[in-house]
Amino acid sequence: MDVSLVTALNSVKARRIPVVEIINLATGSQELLTTIDGIDSAVADAARQALAGGLSYRTEIDGVPYFLNVHLPAIRLMIIGAVHIAQALAPMASQAGMETIVVDPREAFATEDRFPGVAVLPAWPDEAFEEISVDANTAMVALTHDPKIDDPAVKQALRAGTFYIGALGSSRTHLARLKRLRAAGFEQSVLERIRGPIGLDIGAREPGEIAVAILAEIIAHRRSRYEAGKTICSASLRQK
Repeated sequence: MDVSLVTALNSVKARRIPVVEIINLATGSQELLTTIDGIDSAVADAARQALAGGLSYRTEIDGVPYFLNVHLPAIRLMIIGAVHIAQALAPMASQAGMETIVVDPREAFATEDRFPGVAVLPAWPDEAFEEISVDANTAMVALTHDPKIDDPAVKQALRAGTFYIGALGSSRTHLARLKRLRAAGFEQSVLERIRGPIGLDIGAREPGEIAVAILAEIIAHRRSRYEAGKTICSASLRQK
């Protein structure tokens, strides 16, 4: 890979844009394609399939062999609320390769001592969303049980198109939350993106158990986005 292509690749990755490196195995030539490029060709279509599946693979197009090398940004997890569940969730998410950020305007809770090795932002969610790049590879969990903190975070996440939005609370609490959000102008189809009660139903009760349920649901939700693309990629591989 030449220096200019390396520079371009690093620039795209720094902006958290999914990108595929298209390598012509016959000539050794390389080019990049991102989710925002409008190139129309059979090779570009195959590259988009690779991005959709989150899977790098070898293929052949019009008799020419290619390797499609996919680069996806790490999941960015925004945890709203520096609570006990967050103290269990943050290190587990980091170990799972997620870029984890804890947000809480209550400075007594949002401290580095309570979250060693994790980015902590003592700010209101509105301020945090202005400071942090939020995209389709971002997950957001609201854990404070305080509508003054959780609701603005959920609203911002809905508008930003984050791939996962979860909010702590019982079914009754969630219904009240949905009522407030509908009153704020959100359509029901949009509100269906919110996972509430949060986490997979594994009977979790303790903070650590709830953290496991939340992390498992985020991973499951992330992986399910790629199943259709992986099916296409796998079919292509079987044909070679």
